[in-house]
Amino acid sequence: MPGLYPFGETVVRLRRGPSPGRDPRGQPIPGPLLEQPVKGCVVAPRQSTPQVGGDDQQARDTVIVGWTVYAPAGGEWRTTDQVRIRGELCEITGEPGDWGRNPFTGTRGPVQFAADRVTG
Repeated sequence: MPGLYPFGETVVRLRRGPSPGRDPRGQPIPGPLLEQPVKGCVVAPRQSTPQVGGDDQQARDTVIVGWTVYAPAGGEWRTTDQVRIRGELCEITGEPGDWGRNPFTGTRGPVQFAADRVTG
């Protein structure tokens, strides 16, 4: 997959492959975990957003909860995918959004998604 930004970083997409069959109880066996490095991504820290002026905001340090990722146009990202960012395993939170086509340049925009650290 070509990179969108020449000085961006590589994010690894982790996706389950097809199930190889069923276990003795008839449940599907998880498929192998397939990794695909995606170059040229922009990774920006995302912080928790307490209500402006509320008690949570007073005397509180910024807490980074994950990242916002801008991946190259045309990439297929699913809410069931995981990603590895800077060595940290993350879940994709919410539906990835395709920026579509820029009406001024005609070029495709990035695919944007939130990635939260996996805990526990």
